[in-house]
Amino acid sequence: MRKYVLDLQVTSASQLSERYLLLTATDSAGRLPEMHPGQFAQLRIDESKETFLRRPISLHSVDYEKNEIGFLIQKVGPGTASLWQKRPGSTLNVILPLGRGFTMPERPEQKFLLVGGGVGIAPLLFMGQEMRRKGIRPTFLLGARSKSDLLRLDVYRALGNVYVTTEDGSEGEKGFVTQHSILRDEDFQHIAVCGPKPMMMAMASYARSKKIPCEVSLENMMACGLGACLCCVEETTDGNVCVCKEGPVFDIEKLKW
Repeated sequence: MRKYVLDLQVTSASQLSERYLLLTATDSAGRLPEMHPGQFAQLRIDESKETFLRRPISLHSVDYEKNEIGFLIQKVGPGTASLWQKRPGSTLNVILPLGRGFTMPERPEQKFLLVGGGVGIAPLLFMGQEMRRKGIRPTFLLGARSKSDLLRLDVYRALGNVYVTTEDGSEGEKGFVTQHSILRDEDFQHIAVCGPKPMMMAMASYARSKKIPCEVSLENMMACGLGACLCCVEETTDGNVCVCKEGPVFDIEKLKW
């Protein structure tokens, strides 16, 4: 798939909490290219003098009618924190779309479970949007530390059924997503997961025990995003591969977990 270097114009910058920012931007010079759920973009950091590398950010939402793309950004270090300085009208330089995305349903009756933890919920919104565009209503299972860490639940609920866990029990069922009762009460034909590695490994174990096809989106540290720097190498059944190029989405049967 062709990659583009674009100067997008920021249309909104909404701080959702102390740690999360929703940044939306448009290509005022043309139409956004075709993108797939699970792919990501490399964002240039212009406001931080100590940050030299771009930051890989999942495609959170894509609205082709508005020609607008959304990024859900977690404040981790000076690079991501500097994006808090973006304001409507400012420039956001990106390289996209990068990597390989999730497998989409082939039949409307297929039951897909989309599991996200923390900022790992980000790519699942775009996947849910594309599924609804095909007339398919997905099921979301979203986990967080507490109620304050749950983001944009109303938007997810507009796309599908939403189930929630929090570690402190302040919203939904108490515990981890891997402990939610829906995993015992319902059957699914496919599972897509993004979040902390221990959570993804636990979901992969569950999927194997139920013989359910499962894909996970890895969050290995990346530098170039193009497969040149070998920073994000992961050992798979096909040997060592660059997550940014061969992933970030992988079938769990390809991973040596």
